[in-house]
Amino acid sequence: MYALDRKLLRDLWQLRTQSIAIALVIACGVGMTIMMLSTQRSLDQTRQEFYDRYRFGEVFVELKRAPEPLAQRFAEIPGLRDVQTRIVVSAFLDLESLPRPAIGKIVGVPTLTEPVLNRIHLRSGRPLDPLGTREAILSEAFAGEHGLQPGDVIRVILNGRLQAMTIVGVALSPESIYEIQPGQIIPDPASYGVLWMSEQELAAAYDMDGAFNSASFTLLRGASIPEVIRQIDLLTDEYGGAGAYARRDQLSHKFLEHEMQQLRSMGTVVPVIFLSVAAFLLNIVLSRLIHTQREQIAVLKAFGYSGTQIGAHFLVLTLLISLLGALLGTAMGTVMGRGLTQLYTTMFHFPVFRFHLARDVVWYGWFVATGSGIIGAYSGLKNALSLPPAEAMRPEPPANYRRSLLEVIGLAPLMSPIARMIVRQLERTPRRTLMSIIGVSLATAVIVLGNFSMDSVDQLMHLMFSETQRYDVLVAFAEPENRDVEQELRALPGVLRCEMFRGVPVRLRHGHHTRLVGIQGVTPGNDLYRFIDAKQRVVELPPEGLLISAELARLLDVTPGGEVRVEVLEGSRKKFPVRVAARLDDFSGLSAFLEIEILGRLIGEPQTVSGAYLQVDRTEEAEVLSKLKEHPAVAGVNLKRSTVESFQETIAENLLTMRLVNLMFAAIIAMGVIYNTARIALSERTRELATLRVLGFTRGEISSILLGELAAITAAGLPLGCGLGYLFAMVTLQTVDRELFRIPLLVLPRTYLLAISGVVCSAVVAGLIVRRRLDHLDLIEVLKTRE
Repeated sequence: MYALDRKLLRDLWQLRTQSIAIALVIACGVGMTIMMLSTQRSLDQTRQEFYDRYRFGEVFVELKRAPEPLAQRFAEIPGLRDVQTRIVVSAFLDLESLPRPAIGKIVGVPTLTEPVLNRIHLRSGRPLDPLGTREAILSEAFAGEHGLQPGDVIRVILNGRLQAMTIVGVALSPESIYEIQPGQIIPDPASYGVLWMSEQELAAAYDMDGAFNSASFTLLRGASIPEVIRQIDLLTDEYGGAGAYARRDQLSHKFLEHEMQQLRSMGTVVPVIFLSVAAFLLNIVLSRLIHTQREQIAVLKAFGYSGTQIGAHFLVLTLLISLLGALLGTAMGTVMGRGLTQLYTTMFHFPVFRFHLARDVVWYGWFVATGSGIIGAYSGLKNALSLPPAEAMRPEPPANYRRSLLEVIGLAPLMSPIARMIVRQLERTPRRTLMSIIGVSLATAVIVLGNFSMDSVDQLMHLMFSETQRYDVLVAFAEPENRDVEQELRALPGVLRCEMFRGVPVRLRHGHHTRLVGIQGVTPGNDLYRFIDAKQRVVELPPEGLLISAELARLLDVTPGGEVRVEVLEGSRKKFPVRVAARLDDFSGLSAFLEIEILGRLIGEPQTVSGAYLQVDRTEEAEVLSKLKEHPAVAGVNLKRSTVESFQETIAENLLTMRLVNLMFAAIIAMGVIYNTARIALSERTRELATLRVLGFTRGEISSILLGELAAITAAGLPLGCGLGYLFAMVTLQTVDRELFRIPLLVLPRTYLLAISGVVCSAVVAGLIVRRRLDHLDLIEVLKTRE
């Protein structure tokens, strides 16, 4: 074994606790990278396999009613490969176990053959019997929520008629991986489900024999999606087409893609912060090691070792620590990736969803880990390579001892001798003091970064469900109704307030930008659905012109005062320009609002409404919901309380689990930073502290000197760390896709308190370890060391 190899092993042993601490910090960064990116790859791979095997459509369109021969005209569109027409309706599902009405998406499927597109995967039970009647297959999420199994009976209100359907199977569909009701942002499996039944029975119930109201398409490779959509819109315009859209705008796919984009962002940004902390620690430790081994480096150079050999020796030391961290991080990332995958099975419904450890992600994590180690070691290696032997053999010049700034300005009488020693030492080594403060601040910032998400999501829920949506029940009509229906709703027992709205599906155009959205007509001075911006201010509806969400304005590249082209996708399908009056910095979706009277006049239906917001007496809520379920015009009822409860039961629990993982990582990093800071301080002050012990200072007094420095550094780093944590949180939110959600940046005092408490606890533990080393200090061995 070469001399440098023996020295390498000796250095690793001497630095074993510090090396393990740094390796754990690196492991956190690598583990986050592997957990996030491999889970994202697993989601992507599983999704694509599900889409391919069950032939998920690439373009979709909904219509009022079209004859079956239209499918032949679809097939003539250049670039189309497959066409699947069907009947899709919305209906109430009547369950004895559920006091409120549930909404079902009822999909007609052929019973003699498999559908060409959008096939279903049976989890249990059997397919529909071609000769059977009143049979249905239920979506797994809804069935599981209510404990329904094949053989049970579910009552469905089809076109105003109550029918008892026998459940023959439980299934999954690529259309409903994320099973969420249109218009909602949170899945509620207790109130919404998908039901598949015979297309012949469904057609008979809705008088749709020989007709369809929904179609899906797949495309040939290389086909232009915008051109295919344009051709489909031309053919469906006269049949009430609501505008064809690509897979990227399909509701379930959109939410799934949003989650995958979040994983990609978090798997890139957060680990970079963690590994930057590791690089910082390696820089401090290696610089200190080289500083203490000046004479050894000089002797090695004098004996003929080149600067390259010595630099390679320290580089290998760095790489070994980095590789240990990468190895630990791979194991941590794999275990936590499997746990995260298990969490996602409660949100996304696949036939099979397994965690796959992506090999290229592992290599990427290892590459970033070693790269951060090399970057962190750069300045130390530079010093080792440039150190002349003659200079290194000479003792370092003594430090410049002088009174501290606090003593100069006259505060000396207020300070004890030990306090003066602490302040003088901190001022005498400004670079080390500054680097230590930065280290503590980074540890604090990482804890803030790992825990702010709960604050922001809680704020998002509060602003959406308490400040914006102040209603209790949302009522949607099957077709636009006359405004007189408002009096019927107000007359229902238990209804305290009622505000009507008119929703119109439109295509907004501005230049070459276009978006399929809905314009919602609301009454001026509405209070049950208010407009709240990111600063929690109430925004009034402009008397004329559109109020559009800031994100929609960005996507259309339009500013207030500009004009957009509106193409109505229902009724008389009018087209007209509308001025954008104001932007709303809201929190979800792409929204556009207009006064209900102005909207009615523009579309030629001045006295129609699409739904209502109701405020109801909680004691009479069940009666109100029962009456609404029986109303022939009502197609959907959403109880806001149910949506909030669903969020708390599913998404909030997942967020809490992720928060605990982040807190664990942050605690490791905080402990690693502060422990290394304390150990470096001890290694630099060992001789001085031993001298004080010989001069009569007690163990408690010399401990208070070193621990006092650590306390001062920690106190100085905490406020800086809180500010850095806020900045890191801001950067992280900027990387998240904002089309579905705009999560407000909020860090509550409780998160800062958690970060401060975590760092202080880490400092106390590190201080106790250092105190133990001081208590076992070998004074003779330390003092006989030659300067």
